[in-house]
Amino acid sequence: MAESIKLEVVTPAKYVVSEDVQIVMAPGTLGEFGVLSGHTPFLTSLKPGRIVYKDASGKEKMIFVSGGFSEALPDRVTILAESAERRRDIDIDRARAALERAEERLAQEKADKISFERAKAALYRAIERIKVAETRGL
Repeated sequence: MAESIKLEVVTPAKYVVSEDVQIVMAPGTLGEFGVLSGHTPFLTSLKPGRIVYKDASGKEKMIFVSGGFSEALPDRVTILAESAERRRDIDIDRARAALERAEERLAQEKADKISFERAKAALYRAIERIKVAETRGL
């Protein structure tokens, strides 16, 4: 069995995950990255997307994060997220409604640049939440 590392996913409201895992894969702003035990320390920002990890028994699990920061150390990965949800906690109907609202805002011809960028970010978050929620077997 592979050596484990501690994964902690924290939001301003709660701890989402705090457990020993075999590997963590996360959506860095410069690309997806993976961390195993003994990894070189680094700090990076995160974009909205999926955190995939294998728990101590080797079962793959998934979490949606809306962005934030990740610190990797040889024995620990800490993720400070704006918001995070386990796959089982995502309200798929709410995510689909957010997707529709974002699509409507993007379709408006008179949207100013700030509104357009906010709608684009909301669209991306909704798409990623739906992908996580609809993933089977995790």
